[in-house]
Amino acid sequence: MKVYKGQILTVNQNDDIFQYLVEDKGRILFVGNELPEQYQNQETIELGEQALIPSFVDTHQHFASYSIFHDGLNVMKAKNNKQIIEMVDEFVKKSKNKLIVAFGASPYSVEEGHLVTKEELDKVCPKKPLFLVKYDGHACVVNSVLLKKIDKKVRNLRGYHPDTGEMNQEAFFAVSDYVTNSISIIKLMKSMQKSMDYQASNGIGMVHTVSGVGFPFNADITLEKMMAKSAQSGFQLRVFPQSMNIKVAKNRKLPRIGGCFACALDGCYGSIDASMNEPYLNDSNNVGVLYYSDEQVIDFCKKANRAGLQIEMHAIGDKAFDQATRALKAALDDYPREDHRHGIIHACLPTKEGFEICQKYHIQLPMQIAFDDWAQEPMTYIVSILGEERANRLNPISTFNKLGCVVGAGSDAPCTDPEPLVWLYKAVNHSNPSESMNIKDALRMCTYNGAYITFDEKERGSLEEGKIADMVILSKNPYICSNDELKELKVVDTILGGKSYVPQKRSILGIIFHGIFSRQKF
Repeated sequence: MKVYKGQILTVNQNDDIFQYLVEDKGRILFVGNELPEQYQNQETIELGEQALIPSFVDTHQHFASYSIFHDGLNVMKAKNNKQIIEMVDEFVKKSKNKLIVAFGASPYSVEEGHLVTKEELDKVCPKKPLFLVKYDGHACVVNSVLLKKIDKKVRNLRGYHPDTGEMNQEAFFAVSDYVTNSISIIKLMKSMQKSMDYQASNGIGMVHTVSGVGFPFNADITLEKMMAKSAQSGFQLRVFPQSMNIKVAKNRKLPRIGGCFACALDGCYGSIDASMNEPYLNDSNNVGVLYYSDEQVIDFCKKANRAGLQIEMHAIGDKAFDQATRALKAALDDYPREDHRHGIIHACLPTKEGFEICQKYHIQLPMQIAFDDWAQEPMTYIVSILGEERANRLNPISTFNKLGCVVGAGSDAPCTDPEPLVWLYKAVNHSNPSESMNIKDALRMCTYNGAYITFDEKERGSLEEGKIADMVILSKNPYICSNDELKELKVVDTILGGKSYVPQKRSILGIIFHGIFSRQKF
């Protein structure tokens, strides 16, 4: 049993701040300002200037992909392509991997203003296949060795550019499927454990992962379910299979379905293929890409809704957002459900009609405030393709919040790193001040709302009596920090199930055994 004394930010219905919290055997026994007599002789942890909050929830992440990239080479901080090539060269010389995986290249954050080319990659990696994924996870550059292996699979697909080695749209998805299928399950499991450890160090206790990116028989979905059931130290995974075939979820006894890839309705702004109601500013003939017809999306939503599944779909452009809201509305009109918790991922550029449907039908929004004025996709670039008026309407977290919609925070990792303290800072310091949240709403978005999105709010998401003690100690109380001081916050300790997080150490056989027989939620 432990008693925490200090600034306890409960994130309960009233956003109460209490002086004491008592935890025993992983559960919260008491929160309040007057410590009951029976607890007064227990071990007391004095928080001082620090603050105790609920642990963070990442509401949208490609966990398997992120784990692979986190264990590979990240080039996001490179200032130019020369530096990227130097980083690749150094990594290739040290790596024993048969396949080189790198991530984070952006044409908008390097001096040259374009991606590295196949020819440049060939000079530093002439013998091993190399897969360099663009920062947005919607395109890549491959070297000649990898191109030779996948050429027949992608040559007739949209987005195939063998001269530069760049692959986007359907060609990218096909290459991504090939690469993920080439990685051993054992290596992937170990990478996932490292990923959990890193995310817990950032205060994350739960991840909503979207899975299904190319493994035979959707083996990665099954694997993520195993990882969820076998995770140690209280770390939680909630798995969304990325499929429009509801049997993929039902056969695995998953209560939810959706994500990106097969459930992406459009592309993204980095590849200038997010589906738009009006053309892009830099190309009057380009309105992006809708991957499905309304009939296809509505049919999927109706089947999933009638099957009792929770639905999430990727929509970035306003035309894709409209399609998502129309489809969810049609499904709920067809078969009303009181507490469905369907959601639209990203929801970068909603429309007036879409806002109204989300409010009326209680559609929730797992959004990525980390995208706001993002280094890999700076506002200067966004304005150049959308114009100032549309750019100013991006990521409207405050508008959704004021409408009463549940807004979650997430990383879309590997697109951005899972850093909840960045989410807090950006939510309060939105590039459009009218969309900035107050700090209490921002903290709720990053904690309680994340638990709510996957029906976990009765056990997690706030510090209340009877709930599981998933908590984070922050270096300071964010409620009394200035907006600028929020960037200086640090995670002091992550406490899941009442205990300070310790690294994952279960063996592969242990993961498989617990993945089959454990009753842990997934």
